[in-house]
Amino acid sequence: MSEVLNSYEIVVRKIKEVTKLLGTPSHIADILSKPARVLTVSFPVKMDDGTIKVFEGYRSQHNDAIGPTKGGIRFHPAVTFDEVKALSMLMTFKCGVVGLPYGGAKGGVICDPRKLSQAELERISRAYIEAISSIIGPDKDIPAPDVYTNAKVMGWMTDAYSRINRSFSPAVITGKPLIIGGSKGRNEATARGCMYAILEGLKYLNISAEGATVAVQGFGNAGQNAARLLNAAGCKVVAVSDSSTAIYDANGLNLEEVNRVKEQGSLADFDRSRQISHEELLALEVDILIPAALENVIHENNAPAVKAKIVAEAANGPTTPAADRILKEKGVLVIPDILANAGGVTVSYFEWVQNLMNFYWTEDEVNQRLYEIIVQSFERIIKNAEVHQTDMRTSAYMIAIERVIEAMDARGWI
Repeated sequence: MSEVLNSYEIVVRKIKEVTKLLGTPSHIADILSKPARVLTVSFPVKMDDGTIKVFEGYRSQHNDAIGPTKGGIRFHPAVTFDEVKALSMLMTFKCGVVGLPYGGAKGGVICDPRKLSQAELERISRAYIEAISSIIGPDKDIPAPDVYTNAKVMGWMTDAYSRINRSFSPAVITGKPLIIGGSKGRNEATARGCMYAILEGLKYLNISAEGATVAVQGFGNAGQNAARLLNAAGCKVVAVSDSSTAIYDANGLNLEEVNRVKEQGSLADFDRSRQISHEELLALEVDILIPAALENVIHENNAPAVKAKIVAEAANGPTTPAADRILKEKGVLVIPDILANAGGVTVSYFEWVQNLMNFYWTEDEVNQRLYEIIVQSFERIIKNAEVHQTDMRTSAYMIAIERVIEAMDARGWI
């Protein structure tokens, strides 16, 4: 691939493109192209064998003009400084496009959780929170789960922060276990928000959800739940993939059987459908393609082969800028990541609000509030795209950036 795929450079390029479209002064792009602060930390952790290992981590806070920053913490061996910066910037625009009173943040620790015991993982989680504790808090920056972190890890982190501050502080972190202030509906929120956005996309294109075909690239939490929810809404899931392989059945996959096999190992063990390559999955003639795993999976070399009518980005940054242009020319409706996977941060916002009130909602209330926000955001993006004759991604960025600019102006920053 000849195009530049550095995630930070891609976001900066989009910021410059959109601020130019909006006719804003050049210093606006300069402000938005750099996080307000990025903390780099290193901390020693005693491993199970008695040795001491030093881990490195980051916390990037992009822009807090609208409110405290918000964003996940990922544990992964490939975490980089630029990746964390870029993801914190994406979070600002994700919160902006759905109207949350947050700026964006992101954190990460360079480690491989698959090679760590539960005890080692807990010690790393607590040490990382201790290292960044001075810059997080319910009214400063609220972390959440991300790649290879989950409710259990968030529980340890909440406890570590609470111990440091000698006061139980559930609103400091979202995505926690229910018993210590987690929100009902949080676990499947990203997928549910994606499903709501897809159903709106189908309506917009006058395609019936009943029988609409779906291919899901990536069968983790978001992909698995999105497949299940769309199937329940009448869609037909014909292909899914994990890191090992992709499986396809034109008549529709039995998701209960697929989930059962996946829980025991990998999709390579599923023998009741045809195995296809990952590239073949992306080129299937389906109504809906959901990239729900890695960045840059749809690029200039394979985008011409995409036949889906809707590409809904459940993952962050799965489509490169060159691929974006190709899909636009092909007439594909791309529901951008800052809307398609905004369900997670939206329900995280609900969790934070419930923690601050110490009053908790039913799962139906959570899902209904999420539905209203995603549908209203979709309609706003589509109308803005039609007015400015542009695609959904550019329209979404325009809405989010205008909101941040309005907040910075109101506070006298610009």
